[in-house]
Amino acid sequence: MKNLLPPTWQSPNLTKSDTNDKWLIPPIVDLCGVIANDEHATIESESISAYHNGILHICTPPASSRPQDNPSLIDNIRHKASKSGVKLYAIGALTASLGGEKLANIAGLKPKTIAVSNGRCGFASDDVLLRALEYAKTFDVQVFFYPDEPSLTKNGVAHDGYVASYHGLSGIPWIAETVALAKQLLIVEETGVSAHFSCLSCKSSVELIRTAKAKGLPVTCDVAMHQLHLTDDAIDGYNTLAFVYPPLRSETDKRALIKGLQDGTIDVICSHHQAVSMTAKLAPFPESTAGISNFDTFVSLGCQLVADGILTAEQLVEKICTNPAKIAGIETIYHEKGGAVLIDSNCEWTVSDKTMLSMGKNTPFIGQALKGRVDRVFFD
Repeated sequence: MKNLLPPTWQSPNLTKSDTNDKWLIPPIVDLCGVIANDEHATIESESISAYHNGILHICTPPASSRPQDNPSLIDNIRHKASKSGVKLYAIGALTASLGGEKLANIAGLKPKTIAVSNGRCGFASDDVLLRALEYAKTFDVQVFFYPDEPSLTKNGVAHDGYVASYHGLSGIPWIAETVALAKQLLIVEETGVSAHFSCLSCKSSVELIRTAKAKGLPVTCDVAMHQLHLTDDAIDGYNTLAFVYPPLRSETDKRALIKGLQDGTIDVICSHHQAVSMTAKLAPFPESTAGISNFDTFVSLGCQLVADGILTAEQLVEKICTNPAKIAGIETIYHEKGGAVLIDSNCEWTVSDKTMLSMGKNTPFIGQALKGRVDRVFFD
């Protein structure tokens, strides 16, 4: 057995026969996993899926349908998730109802959240953004960004490249992400607020973050697991299972993301899990719903990064366990709760409706054989 637990971590009692050729890691911490009651899935179903896949701490982002600006509602979703053994951490609203005009009650939300964000909703003006970050800095609250410039995305549904053009799909240029990111970084530098940039997808974004870190700005970032394995080629044939937002980008972007992961520019790998019903995915590509079900494949794809020599097993643990716990500010809770996840890195399985626990079967990996799966979870 390869014991990848921190030195101070209490290890569960395991026999040698239980652990041959397996990894023992801390519980996985996901900085971006959508868990909500809607037409696609339930809090209970996705919490169960996360738990049995070793993802025991989940930070869930706000959205226009769930702005997370009400402390009592936040308590409710956290309670429902806890029934399955998952610790859920809300990222609260930066502006009221994510409307981008009036500031949310950040002081009131602080005890119930690990950060604030406006999700992918825009701001009425740059002045509102500036005042919001100044307000967050006053209360020492971290801000999460999902960089996106709506005026440049229009009705785009896929990466603005050859594949989208060939299929007649409206494109989303990489600059829509980097224009927003560049502006946000400038205002972060001005205010000094601690900022995390989530779900980056392109080469230029990695370069901007690398420069910001070199300047000493208080910034961190993450990439979704599927962006490290797929490119926009996956949407060929109007494959809606590969319809995600931000979109799958080019091979050049994927290589830059991997390099950023290796050199420490990218701190964390998140799941960006979002269950979507197959009814919604059966709609024509532009009318389909973006999202990928990632809890069930997360560990396998992580194991693949190790098998391919992109990361060592120890580096993978940093990217999916210890680093996200630090960024989320839950290190104390993380160590107090303890627990461990036993992974069989050689376990071969096929992704199917029956082998996935999530209600969302929306993954481009459906039908594929993967290697690596959670064998057992140890968690109170």
